[in-house]
Amino acid sequence: MRNTAKLTTAVLAAGALTIGLTACGSEDSSSSASSDTGGPLVVAASPVPHAEILNYVKDNLAKKAGLDLEVKEFTDYVTPNTATEDGSVGANYFQNQPYLDDFNKKNGTHIVPVVTVHLEPLGLYSNKVKSADALKSGATIAVPNDSVNEARALKLLDANGIITLKDGVGNDATPADIAKNPKNLEFKELEAAQTPRSLDDVDAAVVNGNYAIEADLSPAKDALVLESAKDNPYGNFLAVKEGDEDDPRVKKLAELLTSAEVKKFIEDKYEGSVIASF
Repeated sequence: MRNTAKLTTAVLAAGALTIGLTACGSEDSSSSASSDTGGPLVVAASPVPHAEILNYVKDNLAKKAGLDLEVKEFTDYVTPNTATEDGSVGANYFQNQPYLDDFNKKNGTHIVPVVTVHLEPLGLYSNKVKSADALKSGATIAVPNDSVNEARALKLLDANGIITLKDGVGNDATPADIAKNPKNLEFKELEAAQTPRSLDDVDAAVVNGNYAIEADLSPAKDALVLESAKDNPYGNFLAVKEGDEDDPRVKKLAELLTSAEVKKFIEDKYEGSVIASF
């Protein structure tokens, strides 16, 4: 993608480790990506679909709106928030509210949502069976290993009658919270980005929508079971460090991300695998 920098976890690990040192000084730094309101707005994003949507805005809408937008791609779910916290970037676009709440609590960060843009339905995929009913006794299911997405995966299986979770289980559910497991399924916990790559090694995998699309899976067509979009709390949003919500660049980007043009782009490009939430 033109003018898009790809930053991997390995390259940026040091930034994640030094968050405690950088967070204190970021508010006073004139070179901070979040404080320099006269420069470009640098936004951290997952490659698909977040960076694709941002690059559509950059290439088609930003110039006319007077917004200088720079998109940086990250391939993990940690560095975009630590980079936003320490001011390396001015905003990020990759996550949902339950994940952010959990991240802020565990890491002492101060990231807040600005505007919800889209939903990526979580799905169960398999290279070995054609339906969830065809899963055999003792089958192995890969699930994301971060607490929020693991709970979300288990809730998906519960909603489709594959397992039954204990009553009152929230966004921190683990396999230990399964009350009924009629097929004696086994669960393999993997980093979310690894779940689609595990499909040849497990019987099925629960995969986040962005990683499914990157792996050339179509959530709308290929998923054995798929999250419902109705009343779904997992919409993905533009987020900033607390205090930067009123940055004029952020406000302008929020307007563009929820424009009719972006909604049509999402509908045309993703054909139901990504759903506009506005």
